[in-house]
Amino acid sequence: METRVAVIGIILEKPDSVEKMNAVIHEYSEYIVGRMGIPYRQKGINIISIAVDAPQDIISAFSGKIGRIEGVTAKAAYSNYIFKE
Repeated sequence: METRVAVIGIILEKPDSVEKMNAVIHEYSEYIVGRMGIPYRQKGINIISIAVDAPQDIISAFSGKIGRIEGVTAKAAYSNYIFKE
């Protein structure tokens, strides 16, 4: 199996969407290497970055599910190196 390391950058603009977002994150928890969240109180948003190590299609699906939640924006940045397991 080939995996890639990626970072999924998330901007959470609607606090009502936290539960849905966390449910998706939990669904992909086996691929998560680490997570960092920064509350930006002055702007009323949260900035979250999630480091993952997974097959590219899994990363894409994960990022896509997060990005389809109302009030949430997500983008993935992939490493160029492909790991073979």
